[in-house]
Amino acid sequence: MRSFVCIAALSLAACSAAPEKKAEAPPAAPAPVKDDTSLLLAADRTDAKVVTDHLLGIQALPGGTIGDYQAGGKKYQLFIIESDTAQDAALLLLDAKGAMKDPAYISYMGGYFGALDKGPLYVFAKTRYLAGVVGLPKDKADPIARQLAAQLH
Repeated sequence: MRSFVCIAALSLAACSAAPEKKAEAPPAAPAPVKDDTSLLLAADRTDAKVVTDHLLGIQALPGGTIGDYQAGGKKYQLFIIESDTAQDAALLLLDAKGAMKDPAYISYMGGYFGALDKGPLYVFAKTRYLAGVVGLPKDKADPIARQLAAQLH
């Protein structure tokens, strides 16, 4: 009987032991970002690069392609983020809007114009893309954004 009590006590002790902590998995690496440089406007472009995550420094945005431009003494940037669906692009537009100061809706483009710390931001969604112009006032950014929108299909 004494051995039965010992075995039962050892079994209970083994069952009541704290579960082992499993090592936490490292955060998943961001998905590879497609290089959409070929969709950026070629005129006046001085550079282009792929950013792997948080395009424009906005935490909610994934990576994308950004091009640097210079024309008429003004420097600005164009960017493109390619998503899987048009709905995903629309959600990214709302994320960009949330990061902007004083966003104003642009009904004919389905986008917003406002400001980031980097300066003015004109952003829109078209098909599965989020795209825009950084660094120009709305009247200068609008024709460039329209040209960029024509590139996206």
